[in-house]
Amino acid sequence: MPSLGADMEFGIVLQWLVKPGDAVRRGDIVAVVDTSKAEIDVEIFEDGVIEELLVAEGTRVPVGTVLATLRTGASGPPPAPGERPLPEAPPPLQPAPAAASRPTQIAVPAGPPHRRQASPVARRAAEQLDVDLDTVTGSGPDGAIIKADVERVAAASGRSPAATPPPPSPPQPPVAAPSALPGPAVDLLSDRQAAMRQAIGALMARSKREIPHYYLENQIDMSASLDWLREENLSRSVTTRLLPSVLLLHAVALAVAATPTFNGFWLDDAFHQADGVHLGIAISLRGGGLIAPALHDADRMTLDELMAGLRDLVQRARTGRLRSSEMSDPTITVTNLGDQGVDLVHGVIYPPQVALIGFGAIRERPWARDGMIGARPVVRASLAADHRASDGHAGGRLLALIDRQLQQPEAR
Repeated sequence: MPSLGADMEFGIVLQWLVKPGDAVRRGDIVAVVDTSKAEIDVEIFEDGVIEELLVAEGTRVPVGTVLATLRTGASGPPPAPGERPLPEAPPPLQPAPAAASRPTQIAVPAGPPHRRQASPVARRAAEQLDVDLDTVTGSGPDGAIIKADVERVAAASGRSPAATPPPPSPPQPPVAAPSALPGPAVDLLSDRQAAMRQAIGALMARSKREIPHYYLENQIDMSASLDWLREENLSRSVTTRLLPSVLLLHAVALAVAATPTFNGFWLDDAFHQADGVHLGIAISLRGGGLIAPALHDADRMTLDELMAGLRDLVQRARTGRLRSSEMSDPTITVTNLGDQGVDLVHGVIYPPQVALIGFGAIRERPWARDGMIGARPVVRASLAADHRASDGHAGGRLLALIDRQLQQPEAR
C-alpha cells in the first residue's frame, strides 16, 4: 500500500485493474485505492509481469502492506516513443513491515475504463443485486453512489436485497491486517468528511509540533503582470485565456528552482533536495476538505502548459481521478485563497515538505512610486518555512525572486 501523503495510515483496495500474468510497464495504473481523502489511481514504477495479487478488493490495510508481487526483468510492453518517465517518489514517509516480496507501488493505462464514483459497499451491492452502476443516480456527495441508491434501483426492478443471496466470500489473502483494524471496508462516503477532517487535523498538529516554522510576508505590485495579461488575453479565445493564478504559479516555480533549499523533504534529520519542482496545488473539494496534488516539473512548463495542467488537476481532484504519483511527491505547496477574499495566508507546512507559499486576494491599495502615491493592484505573498532547512535570509530571497518574476511575467 503506497503512502499517498504524510497523513495516510491506511488504504482500501477498491479495484484491481490487472490480474496475474498481465505484463505491465512503468506508469501503468493497476489499482484504485481509497484514502481518507479521495479515490486514487495507483501507478506501478517498474516493468514486469504481475505474479500474484495478495490483497482482495474491499480490504483495508496499513501503508506498507505488500499488495502484489511483480516479476521484474520479464518482457513487458516497450516504452512508448518519447514517453516522459514518471518522477521518482520520495523516500517512504513510514517504515513498511518486513515481507518476503518487496512492496510495489502500483495505477488506468492510457484510456482507462470508465468508473462511476461509488462507495465500496455500493459496488459490492451492485454486484450482488446485478445492478449496472451506469443506471444508478447517486445521492451521495458530488453525486456519488451509495448502497441505498443501488438497493432502490434493485427494488424498482424486482430484485430486492433479500431475494438475491450474496456470492461466497473470496478466500482471504495471505497478508492479514492487524487485529485492531475493522474488517471489510465500510461505506466511506458518509464518513469521508469526518475522516478527512481528522486526518488533516492530525497532520497539521504534527506539523506545528515538529516543524520550527518561521513566516515572512511581501506585498507585490501586480500592475505589470495584470497589464501584460490583459493584452495577452485579447488575442486568445475564451477557452485559452490565462488566469492571474497561473502567473503566480509560474513565478513560484521559477523562484523555487533558483532557491532549491525550499524544494524537497526533511527526512531522517536531514534535508533531501528534490530533482524537480513539483508544485503541490491546494484544492478545496466540493463536499469540503482539502487535497494538494502535484503539478510535475512546473518550472519547465510554459504558461499555457501551466494553465492546462491546473485546470486538469482541479477537475480530476474534484471527480476522484488523481494518480498516486501526484499525491506522493509534491516538493512544495502553494495555496491561493484570493478567490475567497482572504488578504493574507499564514500556512502550515505539509510534512515532509519544508515550505509553503500563500497568496491572498489582488486588491487596489495605496502604493508609493517615484515620490507619488497612487492606487495599485497588490497581492500579499507569504512564506511558511522550516527553520531546520533554511533561514529568513534565504526566505527573503525567495519572495524577492517571486516579486521580480511578476514584474516581467512573460520571462523565463
